[in-house]
Amino acid sequence: MPAVSLKPDSPAVRQYYLMLKEAEGQDALHEGNVRRAFETLLRETAKPVTGWELVTEVSQRREANAVRYDGVLKDSWTLEHGYWEAKDTRDDLDTEIRKKIARGYPLKNIIFEDTRTGVLFQDEREVCRVNLRQPEQLIDLLHRFYSYRLPVIEKFTEAVATFQDRIPEIALDLKARITEGHASNRRFQTAYTAFMELCKTALNPNISPAAVDEMLIQHMLTERLIRKVFNVDEFVRRNVIAAEVENVIDALASQHFNRREFLGRLDYFYTAIESVAETKGTFAEKQDFLNHVYERFFQGYSIKVADTHGIVYTPQPIVDFMCAAVEEVLLTEFGKKLGDEGVCLIDPCTGTGNFVVNLLRRAAERNPRALEDFYRQRLFANEVMLMPYYIASLNIEHEYFALTGRYEPFEGVCFVDTLDLAEGAQMQFSFVTAKNTERVERQKKAPITVIIGNPPYNVGQDNENDNNKNRKYPVIDDQISRTYARDSKATNKNALSDAYVKFFRWATQRLDNRDGVVCYVSNNSFVDQIAFDGMRKHLLQDFTQVYHLDLHGNVRQNPKLSGTMHNVFGIQVGVGITVAVRSAAHAKRSLFYHRLPEDWRKQDKLAYLDDMVQVRGRENALNTVAWRELVPDAKHTWLVPDNADEYESYVSIGSQDAKVGTSSSAQTLFKTFSLGVTTARDDVVYDFN
Repeated sequence: MPAVSLKPDSPAVRQYYLMLKEAEGQDALHEGNVRRAFETLLRETAKPVTGWELVTEVSQRREANAVRYDGVLKDSWTLEHGYWEAKDTRDDLDTEIRKKIARGYPLKNIIFEDTRTGVLFQDEREVCRVNLRQPEQLIDLLHRFYSYRLPVIEKFTEAVATFQDRIPEIALDLKARITEGHASNRRFQTAYTAFMELCKTALNPNISPAAVDEMLIQHMLTERLIRKVFNVDEFVRRNVIAAEVENVIDALASQHFNRREFLGRLDYFYTAIESVAETKGTFAEKQDFLNHVYERFFQGYSIKVADTHGIVYTPQPIVDFMCAAVEEVLLTEFGKKLGDEGVCLIDPCTGTGNFVVNLLRRAAERNPRALEDFYRQRLFANEVMLMPYYIASLNIEHEYFALTGRYEPFEGVCFVDTLDLAEGAQMQFSFVTAKNTERVERQKKAPITVIIGNPPYNVGQDNENDNNKNRKYPVIDDQISRTYARDSKATNKNALSDAYVKFFRWATQRLDNRDGVVCYVSNNSFVDQIAFDGMRKHLLQDFTQVYHLDLHGNVRQNPKLSGTMHNVFGIQVGVGITVAVRSAAHAKRSLFYHRLPEDWRKQDKLAYLDDMVQVRGRENALNTVAWRELVPDAKHTWLVPDNADEYESYVSIGSQDAKVGTSSSAQTLFKTFSLGVTTARDDVVYDFN
């Protein structure tokens, strides 16, 4: 039963009837207008009653037909619990229901309504028909709708709750087996030593045995899910990295445990996840579901890895908008289509491959003759985390198969840390396997012109006691030091160590003076924070046009916001989409900015992006944004306040020039200032007692 009881006089119910009355008073009773009343009712009641979110205008494929629901209720795993279809009072509701059923609309838990009558289907049959103008009957309909639970989802929810609790215990058990193998299994020791050396040269010269052990554990715990959910039994044999990991695990299993028997105790959990995945209609839906499973998996098992890499997957509307923006820039600025010769593209931190999959679909639609060469020669992706790398390989190869009818391995995906490719010393090393090394070497020679993706977002470890700091990249770090940091007037420049800043710098270097475009969704502190003044300066030197769509969601700036409700990634810092264009044809440099309303929730922002792409044309997503051209000031401030000139006339409290005596004309109230006693461990040094 619902956790929260709805009543006929609830505020949401009163609002529903008020909205209907206003529509009737304006004689605006068409479906697009009256459905907003029921949509608002569901949105306001579903979350507190069930925890589900209403997602509107959802398109899916049901067998041979395309369907578009007015609303779908989804939980935090994106599992679908109910559907809603609205019609207006001029339609014959029963006739419309029969049409929807014929098109394959699911009848497991769906409401059809026309503001007068509400019809609820559950388990393939009509279970309730009510007069919506009677509040008591409306409440009865909602209670029945919200109370329904699919058995497969109930089993999954129970299984996952236990699975999350047991993951650390199971991982520790596997860790103990690996530790035993290190001590006494010669075959394992030999295979492990060779694999460890490969990881050092390919992924991180400072990689620890503990990190490699985690990689083996991660593979063992998730390999079955990948095979079963995506129905690819040959995956381990076919994937060049999975095969190498399997060799090490086979050596371990030869003496210390039976792998099938050990993981057999998790069969109930695996089966529950696999059963839910089977309810997903398309490969993309399965992939999205497994993304969520993976995020929860890391929260329960490998928190430090998630902390260091900033594991957050990109919502589909963001992916679609960014790919549409890149497609638009290529056509309008360079006269090129996706797939054309001269369009060489990379996703440097591909996650599960969503950007590449989206771009392949677009290339197939716009430029089908070039698709094969694009796939084979001019499309690249990198991933440094093992499971996302696996899923990206599967996703991209499956999409190409769906588009062409033939399977061909995607030679453009590499298991590698992208930032390592800027390191000169790495040029001579191998990258885990000969096949992967061959892919990396081909990528390094490619004349990249488009860079798109979602870089890691974190600045470092959350807890200084974790000994889990981000690794150093001497070449990239030196480039940042000589550009962004050198030209910054800030005293504290630690924020420039953020991983996404490194990826901006890497992208600038990777274009290698060629015309091209960089499109990232990232932490957008660089737009207005003082430490990034040098970065802002160089972005407008390195590119001729910069667009930034500010999705906001900065909980630290506005504590009234909720990261989970207002931030598109559910994180604490603001997020934005940057499209940076470099074109020799541009006579001047331009900066364009648009910010979405601060109080918009995540779903509002994603709906806006979806509207930019789906409603106004897939080829004009960037052009439809209400951009405001910005003129930075001499200090490289992009968002210049209205009273900036008056503020500049005031005497400064203090300045670095006056402090060090480099300017005799610097007028300040104080010549000397400092941060005070800065221990960086105040929790230990200071106490109230």
